[in-house]
Amino acid sequence: MKSLGAAIGFLTVLPMPTRWLGGEKELARSVAWFPLVGALIGCSVALLDRGLGLILPPTVVSVISVLALLAASGGLHMDGLADTADGFFSVRSRERMLEIMRDSRSGPMGVMAVCGVLLLKTSALAAVPPPLRLPAIVLMPIAGRTALTLHLAVLPYARSEGGLASVFRPSRGLGMLAVALLTGSAWLLLGRPGLLTAAASLAAMLLLAVYSKFKIGGFTGDTLGAACEVTELVPALAAAALAFGGI
Repeated sequence: MKSLGAAIGFLTVLPMPTRWLGGEKELARSVAWFPLVGALIGCSVALLDRGLGLILPPTVVSVISVLALLAASGGLHMDGLADTADGFFSVRSRERMLEIMRDSRSGPMGVMAVCGVLLLKTSALAAVPPPLRLPAIVLMPIAGRTALTLHLAVLPYARSEGGLASVFRPSRGLGMLAVALLTGSAWLLLGRPGLLTAAASLAAMLLLAVYSKFKIGGFTGDTLGAACEVTELVPALAAAALAFGGI
């Protein structure tokens, strides 16, 4: 179970006893638990959202819930989104993009990407009616963490030198299992519309994987964070679209 502790310790800000974390071996194996960690985050934020919904209007609660999703990982994935946007939209060579992504400072593209994703998450969630709201919140981090597993499974590491993200090298079968878990969760929570939500999330994951492969030849820790944040947005958008369309 040290691999589960490693997954929780890596993906969240929850303090984990050192003896539960293990070493690099357990960290490498922790990828199998990423969707489950997403489910734990989603259920926790859904409970928070439900409680606050009793005393605050939906728009305010939506802001708090989105911030709670962000805080759960300590902003780790959002930082990756900012760095990825700065690199990918710099119109530079592959090597220069990778250098820009290493810079801890956020440029204008990174700031716009972060603001855009946060605004879309908040507005989409605010538009979701109560019957779909809690399922959407639970599915958001599951989809995001599934994107991590799938990208790790199907893309090569983009940098010539090793990095923390290069430790994770799951099989493609594990990536497909993560997608199956997302699909099953969406079906249980939303029924047939959940399958549309899962399909939209998978499409986003694959498009982002193709784009990352095209831009830099694979993945880095930053592109994983970007994939997580963008894919996490999809269930909220899908739920809002389902409600708007009367499905």
